[in-house]
Amino acid sequence: MSIAEADLPDVPSVEAWLRGLQDRICAALEDRDGAARFRSDTWRKPPDSTLRGNGDTRILEGGAVFERAGVALSLVDGDRLPPSATAARPELSGRGFRAMGVSLVLHPRNPYVPTTHLNVRYLVAEKAGATPVWWFGGGYDLTPYYPFKEDAVHWHQTARDACDAVGDSIYPRLKQHCDEYFYLKHRGETRGIGGLFCDDWNENGFAASFALIRAIGDSFLPAYLPIVERRTRTPYGERERDWQLLRRGRYVEFNLVWDRGTLFGLQSGGRSESILMSMPPEVRWRYDAQPEPGSPEAELLTDYLHPRDWL
Repeated sequence: MSIAEADLPDVPSVEAWLRGLQDRICAALEDRDGAARFRSDTWRKPPDSTLRGNGDTRILEGGAVFERAGVALSLVDGDRLPPSATAARPELSGRGFRAMGVSLVLHPRNPYVPTTHLNVRYLVAEKAGATPVWWFGGGYDLTPYYPFKEDAVHWHQTARDACDAVGDSIYPRLKQHCDEYFYLKHRGETRGIGGLFCDDWNENGFAASFALIRAIGDSFLPAYLPIVERRTRTPYGERERDWQLLRRGRYVEFNLVWDRGTLFGLQSGGRSESILMSMPPEVRWRYDAQPEPGSPEAELLTDYLHPRDWL
């Protein structure tokens, strides 16, 4: 077998890893919450749908730690890539596609525990008579409501360690991409403190690219759960809850206005309940809400919601 043949995409292995990742994350979150369990909503696209495929959307709501946690697996294919996928790569217009991935969003109950997001995915665009084009994508980011430097450092150190195991030049690139992507242009602020993000990733062949996306997915729990442990028992009151709900509004704004993953799902005929599971269960908008000068809430805005080197 040649080197080229040995490095051909191994789609069954990607699917098996994604299924295992969903299982491991859900088990760990249930164990940490202690009061609620995920319900599994398995689905299959109807025959007359623009998409074909199936998935497993798992939702935990009303828990002791997590007000809402969604961890979704999807495996779909379609006859034509949606505009959100071809805007930057018009040469792929008209191609059919297969896509699979795990996506999660966790909205904790305690305002001192950050919201977080993870997405890891694989996509191949195909056309008769043309070489298939494949890539991996995704990453994770952290959206705190209150500023804790030790949490930010731990988050980014874990992310860097995961990347360094694959290549020592990867973390700075993926961090920068994350800072640039999770940015609310209409607000002039980042969604949170960033993390890792990549798109259209196929560097050095399939095996190396798959190793990177595995490193990202497998490092999520070590990056996030220690922060939950430190903050989930912190006392809070209506002031902190009000701030949390206001900041959740920014999260909704990003997902509905700027997020390409949300647009891809909706434009391709994806399952709305699974796509919009990322929405927080409660949220507030108040006109021109400003934090008190010198407060922790103000520190979050001035010191944390702008790109910086946490390490």
